Amino acid sequence: MARPARIAVLGAGLIGKRHIQHILAEPEAELAAIADPAPVGKCLAEEKGVPWFPSFTDLLAVQKPDGVIVATPNQLHLPHGMEAIAAGLPALIEKPITGDVASGTTLVEAAEAAGVPLLVGHYRRHNPMIRRAKEIIESGRLGRIIAVHTSCWLMKPDDYFEVSWRREKGAGPVFINLIHDMDLLRHLCGEVTCVQAFESNAVRGFPVEDTAVILLRFASGALGTVTVSDTIVAPWSWELTTGENPAYHQTDQSCYFIGGTHGSLAIPKLDFWYNENKPSWWEPIYAERLPFQFEDPLRLQIRHFCRVVRGEEQPLVSGREGLNSLRLTGAVKDAAQTGQRIAVA
Repeated sequence: MARPARIAVLGAGLIGKRHIQHILAEPEAELAAIADPAPVGKCLAEEKGVPWFPSFTDLLAVQKPDGVIVATPNQLHLPHGMEAIAAGLPALIEKPITGDVASGTTLVEAAEAAGVPLLVGHYRRHNPMIRRAKEIIESGRLGRIIAVHTSCWLMKPDDYFEVSWRREKGAGPVFINLIHDMDLLRHLCGEVTCVQAFESNAVRGFPVEDTAVILLRFASGALGTVTVSDTIVAPWSWELTTGENPAYHQTDQSCYFIGGTHGSLAIPKLDFWYNENKPSWWEPIYAERLPFQFEDPLRLQIRHFCRVVRGEEQPLVSGREGLNSLRLTGAVKDAAQTGQRIAVA
């Protein structure tokens, strides 16, 4: 095996800690350092036996790792990403790539001009189940894709909102949760050309939405419906159906339904529904559960990042891919605020 890639982590919050856990568990990776100004960052570095730095600038003054994971707050993604590019360091930036499309474009164009690999943490694409679903769709077994439906129904408890920023604009389920779903819909079904949307904050009354309903038109001609809410007690969300994160109690339900002229696919169970003789509502309909071998997508993402760092693979989710998913999610917000159909560039 090639030498492990030395990866530094910026940010020791919830997702930063998960990245650190997976780096330590991955033979292809080595934890080089932790940078976080908070005492928790210093304590974590001492616990893991690696150098601690209060900032990325301080880290770079002492060492140059092989790559860096940016798990800092969204508003810091642009300056930290630009520092990584200036240092020639491949960077894996947590989603969203930045807080807005303009700064995301600045970051992506800088990385492309410098030839520095930039990846975005839409880790769900690394899930073997999604790889299998994409294979099935591209094989033509579903026929022509006609419609897609996605549910992201969650119940965030009151104490979740004790952190003040979670009650403010930009912190609702569209940007926090749905951006992952938007990225997967693009990945599985192609680009979206226009969106319409409604939002509501009727349950909590915060400045940020708690529910949204979205219509999508894909470049292929397929249509999509998406509903997202963090005020509904329900089993139909990625978090509660996939078993990716052990913090959530897994159900046996599905959250994505992709329908075609030859059959339909339910995700994440990968139940493929079809007629045996000819497509018809008069014919018996059968279900085949398609097999796949689960592996933790966050760990697979770390392994992939190490291989990108060593020049062995190209980014699965490039900076530009992350930017396009941010652009689509921003179009959803624009459509909800204006009441207009919004074209997606």
